[in-house]
Amino acid sequence: MEPVYRSLEIIAHSLVRAQGLKLTFSGVENIPKTGGVVLAVNHTSYVDFLPAALGVYRAGRRTRYMIKSEVMDIAIMRFLVNHTKTVPVDRSKGGEAYQQAVERLREGLVVAVYPESTISRSFELKEFKTGAARMAKESGAPIVPSIVWGAHRQWTKTEAGTRNIGRSKLPVSVRYGPPISVAPDADPDETTVRLRTAMTELLHQVQDEYGDHPAGEFWVPARLGGSAPTPEAAAVIEDEEAARKAEARAARHPDDHTGHEAGR
Repeated sequence: MEPVYRSLEIIAHSLVRAQGLKLTFSGVENIPKTGGVVLAVNHTSYVDFLPAALGVYRAGRRTRYMIKSEVMDIAIMRFLVNHTKTVPVDRSKGGEAYQQAVERLREGLVVAVYPESTISRSFELKEFKTGAARMAKESGAPIVPSIVWGAHRQWTKTEAGTRNIGRSKLPVSVRYGPPISVAPDADPDETTVRLRTAMTELLHQVQDEYGDHPAGEFWVPARLGGSAPTPEAAAVIEDEEAARKAEARAARHPDDHTGHEAGR
């Protein structure tokens, strides 16, 4: 029953009702009813995890996210992580998080991964890390590609946008694609290309069906006439941001030279 997770589900549904979000789900039938599943989610918002998980809930499953271990410094978050089988990712011990995620998959759970690793400022798909492919290969679980569109209108990583997490009544669309099977001898790079291709197709389908994308709006991709940066311009901004973070991290932890195994 997992009472803590059940309490979170009640809170999540109450939050959606309070915000008046107009959630639309499609392809829920593509989520396997049983067994481990790697749920690959595009990343455009600080809150896109919620719609993706609510769609999985409709399939009768529960989602376990991989999240930054920094949240473990907060008592209530530490309690929630420990009681919901969430996978905290410690940058200095990325291999441990990766193996924990694989074990969750072998236990038959749905583990959500952001293949892009960080939020896309262009709202297009960035280059993917191979973590999802490697987890699927090692655990034998399929990958379910999924797209959330509209959550970035609530809260995203851009100076032009503002937080709109009150009663916004915004439309948010979620679509799940057919599962991608990963053979034990599959090449993770090739699988990652397959996954990104599938998610690109899903993204364009969802955008075409979403409704108006007003010209010049901060949340609309440049490809659709919006003022969001192009993928190339976004990459420059993100590289500069990553460099600043790396410098700050190095200043705090001068002896830390490890990488992020789970998403690599």
